[in-house]
Amino acid sequence: MRLLGVIGGLGWPATAEYYRRLNEGVEARLGGLHSARVLVHSLDFAEVTAAEERGDWDAMAALLVEAAQGLERAGAEGMIIAANTMHAVAPQVEDAVGIPLHHIAKAAAKRVEASRQHTVGLLATLTTTNGDFYTGPFVERGIEVILPQEAERPEVDRMIYDELVHGIIKDGSRKRFREVMAGMRDRGAEAIVLAGTELGLLLEADDADVPLHDTTAILVEDTLDWMLEA
Repeated sequence: MRLLGVIGGLGWPATAEYYRRLNEGVEARLGGLHSARVLVHSLDFAEVTAAEERGDWDAMAALLVEAAQGLERAGAEGMIIAANTMHAVAPQVEDAVGIPLHHIAKAAAKRVEASRQHTVGLLATLTTTNGDFYTGPFVERGIEVILPQEAERPEVDRMIYDELVHGIIKDGSRKRFREVMAGMRDRGAEAIVLAGTELGLLLEADDADVPLHDTTAILVEDTLDWMLEA
C-alpha cells in the first residue's frame, strides 16, 4: 500500500471525514485489520482563509506548498488536498513537489463523464465558483457547468464557511441548498456536483431530483485505487 500525504485542516471536519473514509475504504477492500497508510499535515485554517479573503494567492500557495514539501520529505508517495476551494493553488503545489497530487476536480469531471452527463450544477464556495480552476477539467471534457444564481452564491458560501466548516448542521440550510439545487436543475443540470467537502455531511441523494456527485467520496475512491494498486 502506498503512503498518502494529506494536506488538511481546511477545515478540520473535512480532514476527519477524509481520514474516516480512507480507512473505511481500505478496510472494505482488504478486510481484516487493514487501515490506510496516511500522513496528515493539518494547517491553521484561519491563516489560509485570511489569505483567501485578501485575494493573496501567493500567500495561500506558500502555506500549502510548505505542507506538501513536508509530506514529501516525510515519505509520502502521493498526496491530496482535503478541500475543494484550496485547489485554486493546486498548480503551485504540483510544481513544488516530485510526487503526484490527486486533483479533486479532475477526478469529479472524470466521474461525470463516465456517467454520460453533459450538464451539471456546481455547488461550491465563492472562490470556487468565481474561478476556472474547478470548472476547467469539466469544460475540457465537454461538460457544461451551471452555477447557482449570482445572488445565491454569497449565501451558499456563508452556509459552508459559517456552518458546515464548523460541523454545524441546520435543517434550514438543508432546505435552502435544496432550493438552490432545484434552480440549477430547472436550468438544465442533469446532476449536481457537491464541490464543497463538507456538503456531503449535510446533503444526501434524496435532497435533489437529480443525481449528486459527492466530490469527497469520488476523490477518496480515486485515491484508494492508487494507494492499493502497488
